[in-house]
Amino acid sequence: MNIALIAHDKKKNDLVQFAIAYQTIFEKHSLFATGTTGLRISEATGLAITRFQSGPLGGDQEIGAMIAKNKMDAVFFFRDPLTSQPHEPDVTALVRLCDVYSIPLATNMGTAELLIRGLEQGLIDWRNVVKENGEINEG
Repeated sequence: MNIALIAHDKKKNDLVQFAIAYQTIFEKHSLFATGTTGLRISEATGLAITRFQSGPLGGDQEIGAMIAKNKMDAVFFFRDPLTSQPHEPDVTALVRLCDVYSIPLATNMGTAELLIRGLEQGLIDWRNVVKENGEINEG
């Protein structure tokens, strides 16, 4: 699976610690991240991560483009809801794309735990459930 890792500044440490805790799961997937977040996770874990620009410089949009092209399977985006973000329209657009294309999105530690445990157990196979046109497969 292609997995995106993104974190606002005040949440980067949380995402790095999360990646360390679940490194054995993440290493089985192709990872993508915005600039500084990807660098910090890679340095802490040794995981191979394709890095895009930082979020404010277009990284969120680069990940959004992958979602729109059906090339992203899950997004872990640890957001800071208490701090105003200068690139909030990009953040909103990314979240919207996850909703439009039915991409699992974890924006906090609780949801991230559920999503990563589902990945670990092989329970996240949503692409076999949702067809390209959005209809639900019957079988």
